[in-house]
This record gives sequence, structure tokens and C-alpha cells, in this order.
Amino acid sequence: MRCRFAAGARAFQASVALPAQSSFKGARYVLLAAGALLASPAVTPAASPDADLKAIASLPGEPRSVSAAGVTRRETPLLTIENASAFGPASTKLRLVIVGGLDGDERGARAVVAAVRWLKRGAPGDVRARWTVSALPMADPDGRARAKPFRFPPAKGFFDDPDQPESRYVWRWVVYQAPDLVVEIKGDGAGDADPDAVDSLTGALRAGRSSDPGRVPTAIVGASAGPRVLAKLLDGVRQRSPLHEALAGRVARPPLDIARMLAGKYPAASSISYIPALAWTSTLRLASLVSDEALRAKVREQVQPWLSGDKPLFGDRIQLTTVAGTMVFAEIAKSDPGNAAARRLALEGADAALRRKDDGLPQYGQGWTDDMFMSAAILARTAGMPDRGGDLDAAARLLIAYAARLQQPDGIFHHASDGPAAWGRGNGFAAFGLMETLTAMPADHPSRASLLDIYRRQMRGLKEWQAPDGMWREIIDRPGAYREETATAMSLSALARGVRLGWIDRSYTPVVERAWRALSAHIVEDGTLVDVCTGTGAGPGARYYFDRPAIEGADDRGGAMALVAAMEMLDGTRPGRP
Repeated sequence: MRCRFAAGARAFQASVALPAQSSFKGARYVLLAAGALLASPAVTPAASPDADLKAIASLPGEPRSVSAAGVTRRETPLLTIENASAFGPASTKLRLVIVGGLDGDERGARAVVAAVRWLKRGAPGDVRARWTVSALPMADPDGRARAKPFRFPPAKGFFDDPDQPESRYVWRWVVYQAPDLVVEIKGDGAGDADPDAVDSLTGALRAGRSSDPGRVPTAIVGASAGPRVLAKLLDGVRQRSPLHEALAGRVARPPLDIARMLAGKYPAASSISYIPALAWTSTLRLASLVSDEALRAKVREQVQPWLSGDKPLFGDRIQLTTVAGTMVFAEIAKSDPGNAAARRLALEGADAALRRKDDGLPQYGQGWTDDMFMSAAILARTAGMPDRGGDLDAAARLLIAYAARLQQPDGIFHHASDGPAAWGRGNGFAAFGLMETLTAMPADHPSRASLLDIYRRQMRGLKEWQAPDGMWREIIDRPGAYREETATAMSLSALARGVRLGWIDRSYTPVVERAWRALSAHIVEDGTLVDVCTGTGAGPGARYYFDRPAIEGADDRGGAMALVAAMEMLDGTRPGRP
């Protein structure tokens, strides 16, 4: 419902413990409201919560993006209103995050909407000059916490918990809004709430944990006190939280530093598959860029068992992921033309990629967008070898055929004909296949115009579906799907190369830069990652993709994709470089 602050809001009636304005130092930020927050609102009907938020977003200033932090088991979106500066280095404003409805009470949700409206229209100028806000009005729209209270921080089940995925979505969204103050608004009974309570959102955020970026001040308030309550809270915070500082530090790292870290860490496990091969080929790029022979030696050592013949390239069952892995041998052969073993292994991979079933699909593929990259990754590289001119033609035919089946009117790809969802990494695979082939393709190739059209339509779709913070999602066009690391790394890589090589114009540069900042925030200082979708086949619908587990920690797949993105950002400083 639409609501506003009533005229003559009640006076501040609360017990407040605020730290010194000059430092955080673990001090308690507590607001136990005797009366509660945001005076009894005057309520007018509205078409929907989404309409309420869109009406507020349309007002001048931030926040201006209506999105979602997650989805419930009933696929009810956890609607949000967000600003886009969570990872913006130029923003000097402090960041307020407001969460309502953890108790399932709609009065708290209405008060959150009222608070955002006040911050955009009625707050004093000094408040608006110092603060920006993101808000999640109703964190538990299906009432799941009534039977079993949410526990924070959630220990596992991102975001596939069978009972309460809402708590996982809320936790991750709040943390990665980079807050300097988090205010939870309750429908009533705020005076009985303990903001230090074990397992509460406010208590967990204030305490912090080793696996999250840092601590943040918090407050609990009720839904019917006046704006002066919020104004006093905001006046008591004068500097960034440790959590915000930690994320800002991640974002400030140069791409070269991130690339060096990831190249030293990944892959942890050597095999001939697309995952280690992406890490290896990017490491070879980095070695050439910085003249680091140790990096080059690392790759040679890890692939030596296959170059020497001690390990067979293909086992009893050939998989297209293994075929794609032979790209590393093509890269070695390119830099070392006398390496006959590398050339032989690359050509074995290309020959396997060329084989077709009776229906025209790759012999070892599944008909998924994955095939677009797995085939093109090797064919685009061997196309430059003697007597392999047909490899590029074959890659182009495959990409055009898959686009005809799977690309949607908005440019985004469904994962498969029998997997009608725009899976994030599935779109990354499509984009990578197009990127690899266009990079190798001469300007006068007869298929180039068709491939550029497919690529540009996808890039336009990706631009439209980028989340407010710069990420892309587990399902690209479903705002409630979790914001996922590989989809972000792959999308920004394809966009960045397109800008650099002139396939798309420079209006996409801010999209790339926002994505890089968001990705950097999800790359931990030790090279571990946050929210990497686990291995995924085609599924029957959206629920399957919503529930694919998100890995937090060391991950070869996520590390390889992030390394590719870091190299594209580095190459972006050298326009025109293929």
C-alpha cells in the first residue's frame, strides 16, 4: 500500500545508544523504540507494492531502481528499491539500508516505503547530501519465519535452502549493498526487540563473521515513530562502516593485481576441460603482458602430462567440455610453432568439435548454449593453422543455428529448447562462443554480419537486464534470481571485448565498468569467490535454476571466469588489441 509520513510526526520517543561520531570501534548502535518508527502513516490505496516502489523511484534523485533481492518458495519476489552506487568509487555518500517485514508485518513494510519517500522528498538537505538509501520493504512476504524464525547469518543453503531461502537472499543482499547503517523496521513490539540477539539480522551484522567483509552499525525500530527518529540515527553516523570499507578496498584493486592473484591460485585441479583451460589461456596472456616467465612455466608444468603423452587426451567417453579444454594446446602452439605435440592435441580437439550427429548437433554436445562456446573455443583457434580454414566456417554455422533456436526477441538466450530459462552462465557461454569466433574472423568473412547481429542483440539484452549493483543474475531476466559471479564475469568480458574491438559503441563502457566493480567486490582478498553457480545442466523451468547452489569459497570455475574478465579489463587499456 502507498503511504506517506503524516504531518506533525510524533516526537522522538526511544532509548538510543550511539557511538562516538569519530569511530566505530565496536560500539553499540541500538534504537529500541518505545513508540516505534515513522508516525502513523496516512494510507491511500495503491495497485501493488511494485507500483508503490516505482512511483517513489520516479521521483528525482536516488534510489531510482526497482528490483528484487530474491524469491520465495512460491516465487514471490522480495522487491527492493536500490541506488546504483553500492560499489561506486566516486560516491562520497554514506549508505543506509532499510529492511522491513522480517516479522511478516505489513505495517513495517509500509513504514519502509514511507521512510524512502521521506528521504527523497522531505528529509533536510544535509541528510540528503550525506546519505543514500536502498530498501527491502517486505523480507518475508510468505510468512515463512512465523513457524521457524530466520537465523542470521545463514550458515549454508545459498540459495537452495528447502525451507527458508528468503533469509539467504536477505543476508546477501544487505551485505552487498555495502551499508554504513542497517535499520530493521518491525511492525510492532520493537521495544521488546534485542538488536544484539544471537541469530538476529541486526546482531549478526553488528558482530560480523570471518567469512563476510566486516561489521556494520544497526538499529531496530518500530513502524509508527516520527522522521526525527530516523534523522537522529543518521546524524549519529559520520563515517563508513568496516563492511563498506572492506568492499571499497576490494573494488579499488587494479585489474592487474586481481589477475596476478587469480593466475597464481587457479586452477587448483589440472584436467583437460574448459575450466582449467580458461585459467591457463588467461595466465598465458598475463605472462606475455607482464613478461613473467614463472607464470608461463606454471602452465607448461600443469599441462605437461598431456603434452608428453603420459595422460591420454580423451578417455573412453569424449565430452565437449574436454574438447573445449584443448584450446590451451592451440594457444601453446601459437606461441611456440615448433611444438608438434601441442599442435597435434589442438587438432584432435578441433576434429572432435567438427563431428556432428544426424540432427546436426555436435557429436558430443547436448544442444545447450554451452555447446556454442565449447565448440567455438577450439575451432576459432585452430582456424588460423594451415589447412584449417573450414574450422571457422563450421563455428559460424553452429552459432547461427543455435541462435535461431535459442535466442529470444530481447536478445537473451534460453539455455536449451527443453530448458526454457535464461540461465546466467548459459548466456555467458553463448556470448563467449560469439566473442571467440568474431575475434578470429576476418572482416570480409561472409558470416561476420550475421554473427555481429546475434552478438549485438545479446549485448543489448544484457545491458537492459544488468542488476542495479552491476551484477547479472542466475536467471538473467528474473530480478529475484541471485546475483551470480560467472554470469557477471562472462557478460562483462564479452561486452568489454566488443567495446575494445569496435563491435559495439562506447555507450557500453559504463556497463562494463559497473560490472567490473561488482565482480571485484565478489572476489575475496584471498582469491575465493562469492556466489558461483555450481555445475548445471538444462532444467525444466525457472525453479530448477533458482535452486542451483551458489558456491562461496575457492572454485576453479569462478576463478577462471574472473581471470578472463580481469584480462579483458587489462586489455581495455589497449584499444584494438585482439
